Amino acid sequence: MIRKLATSIAVAALMGGAAFAETFEVQMLNMGSDGERMVFEPAFVQAQPGDTIKFVATNPGHNAETNDGMVPEGAEGFAGRINEEIEITLTEEGVYGVICKPHFAMGMVMTIAVGDVDAPEDFFAGRVPPKAKQRFEAQLENL
Repeated sequence: MIRKLATSIAVAALMGGAAFAETFEVQMLNMGSDGERMVFEPAFVQAQPGDTIKFVATNPGHNAETNDGMVPEGAEGFAGRINEEIEITLTEEGVYGVICKPHFAMGMVMTIAVGDVDAPEDFFAGRVPPKAKQRFEAQLENL
């Protein structure tokens, strides 16, 4: 009986950790609720390791992928296909820069912060179009 109870407690503890993971839904839109064109909504997500981000292809012609050089050290980037939903579970703490590849120059970007982190000094080390940089900078103010 005691062994059965201990097993039940162990299973509940393991499942309990997974139960606290959160899923954030991000819409890929031609126009946001604030009237801005070509946006992810929300444009900033504060997540914890183990949380999932679900990118929803609300409007056609969009994708979600990490921008080169804008992923934490040790983390893998991701790239969704145009017009398709993608779900990613983030395990590494840090700041992720996400773009819509066809609309990157138009500023269609978002930031995901995993854990209690600051923006890395080299976040803008690569090529970032002016409109995208402006939006990334505004999003990083949430840290």
